[in-house]
Amino acid sequence: MKKFLELIQREFKLFFNNKVLLMLFLGAPVLYGVLVGHVYQQGKVTQMPVIVVDEDNSPLSSSFIDMLSDNESIEVARVLPSLFDSKDIAMQYEATTIVHIPKGFASGVQQGRLPEMTVFVDGANTLTSNTAMMAVNVCASTLKAGIQIQAQMKRGVPAKIAAQQYEPFKTTFVKQNIRSGNYLYFMLPGVLITVLQQVLLLGLALSFSSEFEGNTFPELVRKIGNPIGLILVKILPYVLMSVGILVLYWGFGQYYRMPLQAEFGRFVLCTFVFLLAVCFIGALVSILLPSQLKSTEVLMVIATPAFILSGFTWPSSLMPGWVQAIANVIPSTHYLRIFRLMFIQHAENYHTDKALIALTIIMIISFILAVIILWLKIRKIKKEDKKISV
Repeated sequence: MKKFLELIQREFKLFFNNKVLLMLFLGAPVLYGVLVGHVYQQGKVTQMPVIVVDEDNSPLSSSFIDMLSDNESIEVARVLPSLFDSKDIAMQYEATTIVHIPKGFASGVQQGRLPEMTVFVDGANTLTSNTAMMAVNVCASTLKAGIQIQAQMKRGVPAKIAAQQYEPFKTTFVKQNIRSGNYLYFMLPGVLITVLQQVLLLGLALSFSSEFEGNTFPELVRKIGNPIGLILVKILPYVLMSVGILVLYWGFGQYYRMPLQAEFGRFVLCTFVFLLAVCFIGALVSILLPSQLKSTEVLMVIATPAFILSGFTWPSSLMPGWVQAIANVIPSTHYLRIFRLMFIQHAENYHTDKALIALTIIMIISFILAVIILWLKIRKIKKEDKKISV
């Protein structure tokens, strides 16, 4: 029994002497608890941006816009004079709903002509689009009830009966990009992209750290002493294998009858930048941490919460600023935005520019840091070789 207790004590010492393991074991639960807690802290979707196209520009339309602004679930991001470019502007503000108030709306209500208010709902994200749609519907129904009761009461009709008499205007909801209403179509691509990132990070965690642990790095440097060449040697196999994984994903799309239609050239460019950004981050961590276990553990911490933080399912605008900052340094955050814009919302290429630029910045910074640190390690090896030869 004494020997058994001594071994237990020894394990505790080993655990507390391993700083990385200690940080992960004690820090990861705290980190994930804080991250996930702050992501979903509000508990409900609020202040979803909507675009209002007010062609009537009447006191009645202004009252309705005020009602929309007062609803906690939505906020009026822009009021436009016409539908021209309204879809593009909605994408810029990440607005899921466009409310169109036609010309002659107020006069039509007054004359009993049943004018039509149209609400265009982008169903790319079921959660946010449904929230915004219900909020607009509540405001429209409230406005209808007010107009009904006020008009009928002027004629001496009791309020209870007045609310059932007639409908002053129609509200038509036009759902767009409703393919995401199928939860498989919405979730599967997002999960698969996150898995691809995680596989790449964990694979590349071993790229340089295994060389350091196996003392084969000096031999590798003697074969190719250029840091850029060394990094390319390490990441190219993973980039090529990723093409195979993407083909597999395409096969899943065919099997589950989820056709992905987008401009092929733009898709290839965005995907290539995404793969390089992920690979350079993996290589950088592997160079910084010469232990396979440590580099794997650190990259797992980065990869695990990626999907939650990406804003793919829960709006990133509802997350605290510091959580958004963490999410913005993870490549999948930007690539998932590109995927949604290209394949679900069928946006124009320029709408993906912001996310593509962010991916490019991550790629360049990771590459430069990896090259600098690797160059320092190569220089150290070469100096040692010179001393030995002398």
